[in-house]
Amino acid sequence: MTQATAPATGSPSPASPAVHKDGRTTERSLGRRLLARPEVGALIAAVGVYVFFFTAAPSFREAGSLATVLYQASVMGIMAIPVALLMIGGEFDLSAGVAVTTSALTAAILSFQLTVNVWTGVIVALIVSLAVGAFNGWLLIKTGLPSFLVTLGSFLILQGSNLAVTKIFTGNVASDSISDMDGFDQAKSVFASEFSIGGVNFKITVFYWLLFAAVATWLLLRTKFGNWIFAVGGNKDSARAVGVPVYLTKIALFMGVGAGAWFVGMHLLFSFNTVQSGEGVGNEFLYIIAAVIGGCLLTGGYGSAIGPVIGAFIFGMVSQGIVYANWNPDWFKAFLGVMLLVAALVNLWVRHQATRR
Repeated sequence: MTQATAPATGSPSPASPAVHKDGRTTERSLGRRLLARPEVGALIAAVGVYVFFFTAAPSFREAGSLATVLYQASVMGIMAIPVALLMIGGEFDLSAGVAVTTSALTAAILSFQLTVNVWTGVIVALIVSLAVGAFNGWLLIKTGLPSFLVTLGSFLILQGSNLAVTKIFTGNVASDSISDMDGFDQAKSVFASEFSIGGVNFKITVFYWLLFAAVATWLLLRTKFGNWIFAVGGNKDSARAVGVPVYLTKIALFMGVGAGAWFVGMHLLFSFNTVQSGEGVGNEFLYIIAAVIGGCLLTGGYGSAIGPVIGAFIFGMVSQGIVYANWNPDWFKAFLGVMLLVAALVNLWVRHQATRR
């Protein structure tokens, strides 16, 4: 005879089984979500650098010093933003530094030699800069060569052309001054003017720097093109399989670097009235360093537009902080190299913490 056993009162009903949570379904904390942001490591580093120089260099605390730091950061940061977008898309541009000089020389030499309004030179320089970017992207696609090799070739071509063409038209290594030409004052007000806040003068590049960062952030996070950038940088074959126009995206990113080079070139031209044809060599690495410090991966598919802004700000603080602290400026590159390694390690740790279950 079998005795029936009544079910326990508190036992769960078969219709409502208990929910089992594992690492894949557990919601991450706010701290983990913040750590998942690529620019968090750079922000931590920026705070540390600011506190360090604020303590070590009394003149660093002055408002005028901040304006100088922001100016240095803005000139670097305007270029670092499109370079970072290109890196998120999985490519490099080693010609970015000399492309700035090419743009400025194009506008200066064309305006002076043809005796035309400087705005004509500005527009032609924009066309040339976009064409250089489009050529880099097109050659990358057609040949299948790594962007490192393609843009290294462009770097050498532009560097040699800058020197040779300038000597042909001017007889020396610098362009002629265009400060007395038609349209110069209007162009200077657009590209190289100043504005005052609280009695402190700031360069207009600071405003453009923040504006471009906001536009790039919107582009990455709120548009279809932003999704394409992350997709082609993560895995271009998978991106192509789901309908992403890989070739168009990459060419557009290279042209974005060209547009940035044009803008910075115009700022330098209308700030100093003339351009040295040998300038810009080595700056491409500084743009990449700012992007890497800001959280962009060298392998592509990861990063933000805010990260290179913070990376450029660190560059500005270091370059000026060493001067304000009365240190030997020869140590600048060494300090920057240390910052690059520390930032890379911090970014690695941040990503590990963000993805840990």
